[in-house]
Amino acid sequence: MPVHATKRRIHTDRCDMPKVYPYRWVILLVFMLINMVVQIQWLAHAAVARPAAIFYEGQFDPSSFVNIDFLAVVYMLVFVWMSFPASYVIDTYGIRIGISLGAALVGICGLMKGLLGDDFTAVVITQVGLAVAQPFILNSVTAVSVRWFPLRERGMAAGLSALAQYLGIVIAMIATPFMVGSDPTEPGYGTGFERMLSIYGWLTFGAALVTLLLLRERPPTPPAVEALPKPAFAKGIRHILSQRDMRITLYLFLMGLGIFNAVSSMTDSIAAEAGIEDSDGLIGGLMLIGGILGASTLPLLSDKLRKRRIFLVVCVLGMVPGMLGLTFAGNLSHDPATVHAISLVSSFILGFFIMSAGPLGFQYAAEVTHPAPESTSQGMLLWVGQITGMLFVAGMSVENGRYLPAFMRAFSVLSVLSAVVVLFLRESPMIITEQDRLESNRPSIEGGTKKRP
Repeated sequence: MPVHATKRRIHTDRCDMPKVYPYRWVILLVFMLINMVVQIQWLAHAAVARPAAIFYEGQFDPSSFVNIDFLAVVYMLVFVWMSFPASYVIDTYGIRIGISLGAALVGICGLMKGLLGDDFTAVVITQVGLAVAQPFILNSVTAVSVRWFPLRERGMAAGLSALAQYLGIVIAMIATPFMVGSDPTEPGYGTGFERMLSIYGWLTFGAALVTLLLLRERPPTPPAVEALPKPAFAKGIRHILSQRDMRITLYLFLMGLGIFNAVSSMTDSIAAEAGIEDSDGLIGGLMLIGGILGASTLPLLSDKLRKRRIFLVVCVLGMVPGMLGLTFAGNLSHDPATVHAISLVSSFILGFFIMSAGPLGFQYAAEVTHPAPESTSQGMLLWVGQITGMLFVAGMSVENGRYLPAFMRAFSVLSVLSAVVVLFLRESPMIITEQDRLESNRPSIEGGTKKRP
């Protein structure tokens, strides 16, 4: 072989070798931080809806659509319209521009919401701005992991990104009741909202600044070799919808994410329906704590074992008893303390499994639809879940929660149906390929390295 040909081959092999950089952890931490504050802003009022109605009394019509529950619903409503434009920006111009646009809007609107927190109209307007920013952040999870992490770490990266979202929701659910008057037996009931929103506003503004300063588009060399070029945005959507396993995953998110969004948004109303008087946020808080534990373990195990399908099956099957317990706690006992305990245990189980399915599903979808743009496949999963979540919350909150019990029973039926549908998923072809590649590169008995032909 000529010398110049040998040199070209060596150069090509070196260029093709993937390389990971320590700065990927900075990127992930920054992304987790902005994710966390977005979720705090989403549900800042959800766990304390009843005292919030007292605080803003006279500033809105409780029977109208624009009420306290609207502050959570608007995130889902705006997401339906902004998800695909946000994915287009991320896929076309990159994560630095896409996430930075979202971070800048989050920082401005979060701070203004904190400074004008005693004015319900101002809170609604700034919440709409935060809702516009949300898809620029949420739709970037798999795009960030693909640009900065090798395949063997992408489930973990998606899981930690979801973990940050859940931490934000936990803060909103648990910390908020401590910062406002949430106990109806105490004289300060319905006070403290200005201070709470101000704290969250400055936290959000700081997170946005850190994101704008430290975020980078991609490392100098890619963390993995991309075998196929990515198609254009519209062609990518057609490719995504043509994949059988993606269509099944879309259905699972249509039901599962919709249920999660509805239960998260209506935790205080669910607690009231169960006979729990104090707006302590424990039902939502324990659901999120379960989700944190699940999201920090199951995606890691999925990466380690090179399996996606079995973990998705476990997650969907596991959400069934949690949903049933949360729905029928009042039918299992007439003792308020027992009902409360059943509700708390059920919410923990539901959170552990349904919230672990999120990052696993995002990564699975990116793999089964490869080489379609990752933010597009993720955006579609979030989009369908936001539509059903919005419809569920609207139905649960109409006429002061008259139909909430019926929706909870319907969620139980849908959970069982989803547990059947998930069994039809097939294993990710990319994760199987990665397993084969790792095994083929292990040292042989003679001390060399096995290489696939």
